[in-house]
Amino acid sequence: MPIVDVEIPEVGYPLYFGSQSCSTNDRSLCRHMPTGNAEHKMSNKPSCHIRIATESDIPDLVALLQDLFAIEADFNGDPVKQERGLRLLLESPGGKIWVAEERGHIVGLCTLQILISTAEGGPVGLVEDVVVVSDRRGFGIGRQLLAALEIWAVQHGLSRLQLLADRENRSALDFYQRLDWRETKLIALRKTRLTDSP
Repeated sequence: MPIVDVEIPEVGYPLYFGSQSCSTNDRSLCRHMPTGNAEHKMSNKPSCHIRIATESDIPDLVALLQDLFAIEADFNGDPVKQERGLRLLLESPGGKIWVAEERGHIVGLCTLQILISTAEGGPVGLVEDVVVVSDRRGFGIGRQLLAALEIWAVQHGLSRLQLLADRENRSALDFYQRLDWRETKLIALRKTRLTDSP
């Protein structure tokens, strides 16, 4: 799984939308941003509202994660585990979940966890679970989710975002590259059999 990341400059970072008005206090954050701050709407398409998830969203989010894990080789869908993980994220001060909602239905999500980087000397963000329902892909919903996440990251002093992507998922890698995410020289390693004895 390649590791990709994006640096977050203090001013003028790219968001890759058509020019529209924006209500954030820092006008540099509005460049190419749909109307609104972290909650905005798509133009010329069904209304899409980006917001922070609540506990009542969990059943829909669990279903979305089953779609995501069905295409990721390293993970298996387990609704019980996904529900537990989502609840922990909602309860964690260092975790956030954004959802995209159209006509009262959740059509996408992404999550962020705050980490401390010794390389950066401060907080950075680990982005996970970026997924949009299959029939709404290609309409800018994933971009809007990541844009809302990025605005929040800047406003909360994060200097870098990073994520893991399935190396076989070419469409996802192309999507992230279009949004200025770049592959790093690092590789992802994991250990699943943990022991409490030497």
